[in-house]
Amino acid sequence: MAEIQSMYAQMGIDSETWEYGEAILERLAERFRKIDEIAEYNQLKVIKAMQDCQVGEACMLGTTGYGYNDLGRDTLEAVYAKIFHTEDALVRPQITCGTHALALALMSNLRPGDELLSPVGKPYDTLEEVIGIRPSRGSLAEYGVSYRQVDLKEDGSFDYDSIVEAINPRTRLVTIQRSKGYQTRPTFSVKQIGELIAFVKKIKPDVICMVDNCYGEFVEPQEPSDVGADMVVGSLIKNPGGGMAPIGGYIAGRKQCVENAAFRLTSPGLGKEVGASLGILKDFYQGLFLAPTVTACALKSAVFAANLYENLGCAVVPNGSESRHDIIQAVTFGSPEAVIAFCQGIQAAAPVDSHVTPEPWDMPGYDAQVIMAAGAFVSGSSIELSADAPIKPPYAVYFQGGLTWPHGKFGILKSLQSLINRGLLDKNRLKL
Repeated sequence: MAEIQSMYAQMGIDSETWEYGEAILERLAERFRKIDEIAEYNQLKVIKAMQDCQVGEACMLGTTGYGYNDLGRDTLEAVYAKIFHTEDALVRPQITCGTHALALALMSNLRPGDELLSPVGKPYDTLEEVIGIRPSRGSLAEYGVSYRQVDLKEDGSFDYDSIVEAINPRTRLVTIQRSKGYQTRPTFSVKQIGELIAFVKKIKPDVICMVDNCYGEFVEPQEPSDVGADMVVGSLIKNPGGGMAPIGGYIAGRKQCVENAAFRLTSPGLGKEVGASLGILKDFYQGLFLAPTVTACALKSAVFAANLYENLGCAVVPNGSESRHDIIQAVTFGSPEAVIAFCQGIQAAAPVDSHVTPEPWDMPGYDAQVIMAAGAFVSGSSIELSADAPIKPPYAVYFQGGLTWPHGKFGILKSLQSLINRGLLDKNRLKL
């Protein structure tokens, strides 16, 4: 233990900060055990899917050009469909990010005259231009798709009465964002999502229910597709890529929904038949294999951060004892200076670009300046230790990731040390 503390000291962590972190950790042994149990279940689920689909060495090879008869690509999509218990899946490096995957799912399954409904309030910032809430070229609004939104109640629960009023003959697709995004509302559990989908389907059985599953994969034993979702959508540089995938996104769901997305991604008449996998299939497979364990490391980091900062009087969502349904931890500081210091501490803990100092900037797709700390092996990978925040009230930072638990722990302690070093937190408060 003395050697470990000495190493932390060499990495810039004062003894008071380290001892405070250790005291917090003593409380978390049972929480960490439960996280490991879920990781073990999901790890076996992934292995079984790979075995059932007969993943072999040939699947690691890539194709070029059109990508016809790409064994590895087609088998990987079968594996995803097995894991998510869906009819089909689209898993491609040509899907550039989570927002692209969501836009693809929406634009391929909505037609002019249809209406999109969000019964969980405002969507993530980058979807506002996709939908047309903020005018943008090529938005759904430009193609004659209208949008309706039902805000959550003050306690974060669904407003079922208003949802009944909002659903109408034009309602074609209901989008449910699982994670909180840049909000301080609770993340929804798979059980809650299933209840919402059942409610919506009872009113309009033919409506498509799509779940933005970003940051939620492998956090629970079940996925939204197990409780009625017609599509689940996510990014491979988040949970399911396991830190290995260099790019990509997925859509898993009903065969028709997935085929619609494939025709939109490539071309009508071509669909899933084309799309070369190039040389990255091994990373996709290996990342998926690692994903349950990597997600567990990110969850431990989030739980540690919640307890550490909650004890210091910060508002945290989820709180230190709540059950977890995604890997994101929101911490509200109330000042831009503290948000910036936190993010700069996370960056300083990175294995890549630790010497870089992040600053707020006008990031495309956002309505306020955003600061991002992401010293990652894969640019923008938020399954790796990272933090970001819009510089606007209530000045909350959103922390996620950590490919390994020791790195997550170090990053959180580094963020705390950054606040202390800048005089934004008195180290005498580091007591239980």
